[in-house]
Amino acid sequence: MAGNSFGQLFKVTTFGESHGPAIGVVIDGVPPRIPLTEKDIQVDLDRRRPGQSKITTQRKESDQVEILSGVFEGQTTGTALAMLIRNQDQRSKDYSDLKDIFRPGHADYTFLKKFGVRDYRGGGRASGRETACRVAAGAVAKKILAKASITIHAYTLSVGDVKATKVDLAVIEKNLVRAPDMDAAEKMIARIEEARKDCDSLGGVIETVIQGCPAGLGDPVFDKLNARLAHAMLSIGTIRGIEFGAGFAATQMRGSAHNDPFCNKNGAVRTATNHAGGILGGISSGENIVFRIAVKPPSSIAKEQETLDLEKKPAKIQVKGRHDPCICPRVVPVVEAMAAMTLADCLLIQRSIQG
Repeated sequence: MAGNSFGQLFKVTTFGESHGPAIGVVIDGVPPRIPLTEKDIQVDLDRRRPGQSKITTQRKESDQVEILSGVFEGQTTGTALAMLIRNQDQRSKDYSDLKDIFRPGHADYTFLKKFGVRDYRGGGRASGRETACRVAAGAVAKKILAKASITIHAYTLSVGDVKATKVDLAVIEKNLVRAPDMDAAEKMIARIEEARKDCDSLGGVIETVIQGCPAGLGDPVFDKLNARLAHAMLSIGTIRGIEFGAGFAATQMRGSAHNDPFCNKNGAVRTATNHAGGILGGISSGENIVFRIAVKPPSSIAKEQETLDLEKKPAKIQVKGRHDPCICPRVVPVVEAMAAMTLADCLLIQRSIQG
């Protein structure tokens, strides 16, 4: 099965299904002598795991990571780094009624057409549970980026019609929705609770700011940094769009307003504004990289919906089980992980060019 690997020099391959015995990841290209323990990885896994608050799925998974290879005496060895996360709280019987029916918004039909078979238990390989593997790999990538003083901050900018009006990075982990605005966070939580009570779900927007990225990362033409980041973000199942810098608002601007004038700041080439979002010609400019992604409302809802069964006959469906009414809070660490994996790969490629 193709499509399980991501990256060139920092290459990540994930495996496992939502209701299988375990999920895991293998990373090739991790540089040697990087301090790394299971605790380093667990921090981000705990931010993504289910059952962490009243507005997330109540599936109970500790998501305890096991490092199987690639680390010795607290340091990476430069060999393949393998990590395993065992599934503990699967309730496959919750999905027994769905084996002969297509869930709206899910990959049931498309997986069946692609492979001729599908794992109906929680979506199998298409489940959001696979993203735990990405978060584990992203934690390793962040260790590489930390040596280059590159930091990544993602946060929930909006949920439904509620949008944060200020950005305070210090409060992101102090509210259930991981918003940068405490006042807006309370309103977002209320909207999510309303949707849950109505057996429905909500989407939102996640914004990411990457600080300290040096100029020069990314490659012209097909491997532009923004193209690689877009690939990374759109590979997350729940993402439906991405914009960089001014994004779609640029369509309402003139070139004279959108262009970022170059200036000398303490002897460094910088730009006075950052409508480009830190990327010019597909290559990082040295400014903060800024992008926003659209997160769809979760497809698994208890509200009755129209659908078809395997014989193409009309059917009705109410999805049982434990599901997120809004996935934004748990997607935040996944977004950071995919951004970290992309930048770590680009950083290693750049070092191979310039030394």
